[in-house]
Amino acid sequence: MFSSLPIKHRLLIGAVSSIIAVLLLIPSEQASASRNTETSELEVGKRYSLEVPMVEEKIAAQQLGTLPQEDNSLEWVTVEVKKGDNLSSVFKKANLDQTVMRDVLSLGKEVKTLTRIFPGEQIEFGLNNQGLLQEIRYPVSNLKTLRVQRNAKDKFFAEELLKEVEVRTEIVSGVINGSFWNAGLEAGLSESQMLTLANSIFSYDIDFGLDIKAGDSFSVLFETKYADGQFVGNGDILAAQFRNEGTLYQAIKHKDGGYYKPDGKAMRQAFLRAPVSFQYVSSNFNPKRFHPVLKKVRPHNGVDYVAAVGTPIMAAGDGKVIASTYNGVNGNYVFVQHKNNIVTKYLHLSKRDVKQGETVRQGQVIGRLGGTGRVTGAHLHYEFVVGGVHRNPRTVKLPQAEPLSNSDRLAFVAQAQQLIAQLDTYERSVTAAAE
Repeated sequence: MFSSLPIKHRLLIGAVSSIIAVLLLIPSEQASASRNTETSELEVGKRYSLEVPMVEEKIAAQQLGTLPQEDNSLEWVTVEVKKGDNLSSVFKKANLDQTVMRDVLSLGKEVKTLTRIFPGEQIEFGLNNQGLLQEIRYPVSNLKTLRVQRNAKDKFFAEELLKEVEVRTEIVSGVINGSFWNAGLEAGLSESQMLTLANSIFSYDIDFGLDIKAGDSFSVLFETKYADGQFVGNGDILAAQFRNEGTLYQAIKHKDGGYYKPDGKAMRQAFLRAPVSFQYVSSNFNPKRFHPVLKKVRPHNGVDYVAAVGTPIMAAGDGKVIASTYNGVNGNYVFVQHKNNIVTKYLHLSKRDVKQGETVRQGQVIGRLGGTGRVTGAHLHYEFVVGGVHRNPRTVKLPQAEPLSNSDRLAFVAQAQQLIAQLDTYERSVTAAAE
């Protein structure tokens, strides 16, 4: 039907239809506004979806009293603790009243360290522009700082700030000419490290009060700790070796915290070589000794250790106290019965810390060194008796503790070889440089 119309009519109808189609595609002002509004609401919705949880978290933190105030305009007052100062006087130096101090101390054990301040330490106080205390910083150690802050609810809370620690390793080596103590200090060992070597790691093999000789040598591999690039202390001893009168002793730390020989056998033995901390020895085991009091030959069936009166005396091994009493010859004394028919004796004590019948553990303090009984001076007389026969505690073969299990031993031996190789390499370089 459309095709039967005249051509002019068909052109007119087509033009009108095109105009109508264009008009239908142009949105009205109301429709345009509706779409723009919808888009705006959608974008706002996206922003809230990110911001709302952050706001809620902040409010919750304020309610819990754990959110510090974000104030970078605090005035800081640093007070150095002087001799005779206490926390009250320190607060006064910072122009803070005692009420504020009591509010801080009301936090209890969290701030107890503030009550144990020492001369030379510094405490920092952060004050706002009204002079009110907002924050306290107290370095507890090289790695830890106590921080006390006032929260948005005007309440104090405390936390510990810990520095990130970098662990490195270091090796030192030395040769003994006089004493192990002096040689260790000269090599760079701390007092604590030397005591660990003498009284713990090698205490089952070497009596550091008697066995050390000129020419003995040592090498020690240990951890060092740094924070902010500054040295803050030593860590564990990882490996050590000690040459004593030609015999080489080696020890490597295991993940269980104990020390073992390179083959996985325990350094720990059933008995300590010496029952007193690294000290001098005045008289050795001597069956033909001339007695200084009796003025005649009388066997000296033990070892005498000279130290200050009151020095702790340790049980050499696990056992049961079979005597803890006094007589005119031995003074205060303690005898301990161990397995394998072994008895250890501790004479001339100033004080006995155990009673007959008690069970004791290796390293437990059983008494204090003294000068009781028939003696010429304060010392410990120590005896080691096997099957009723006195043996030299320096040289007697001691029962060993359990070695590492097979599952642990293989990995340990591989690690031990690497650490010992480091010690050997370093020791050779030091020796070559000295020569």
